[in-house]
Amino acid sequence: MNGYNSYSDENSGIYLRMMTASDSPRIIAWRNQEDVRKNFIYQEPFTIEEHENWIRTMIDTGKAIQMMICDLKTDMPLGSVYIRDIDRTHRKAEYGIFIGESSSRGRGIGAAAARLMIRYSFREEGLHKLMLRVYADNQQAIRSYEKAGFVKEAYLKDDVWIDGRFRDMILMGVCNE
Repeated sequence: MNGYNSYSDENSGIYLRMMTASDSPRIIAWRNQEDVRKNFIYQEPFTIEEHENWIRTMIDTGKAIQMMICDLKTDMPLGSVYIRDIDRTHRKAEYGIFIGESSSRGRGIGAAAARLMIRYSFREEGLHKLMLRVYADNQQAIRSYEKAGFVKEAYLKDDVWIDGRFRDMILMGVCNE
């Protein structure tokens, strides 16, 4: 488990490990699945060049940290969690997640992975707050985030333009008390 024993959840059967370059083809394939892409604000098809740019400009510079959600028994990657736009001055970052393996959705893995990434962000990165943006009509995701400890902080009316219409977003956050 690559030394991430404290970032595992026996009940949900997952652990987190740092993303590597060898994960790139899987991440690109997952991000281009319609049922994954529809939950992102950026919905254009995702390319290898964009992922390499993400690694070079965000991961390698410390502005983002991305981990793979893996099955405890098989080590098979199931999805990914990340924090981005890490602000070391104000000790906060934006959280994101996607479950790439459709057979792993709806099993509580998202909430478990979020709890693990929150713990990592607070313990290892010294952050005080994580925030996220979620479509206001994505009730399944909102419930998952709430189970992980995020609370609704703001309702953003007509915040993004997607598929020819404005969409409302909810801003959620969790603080290290």
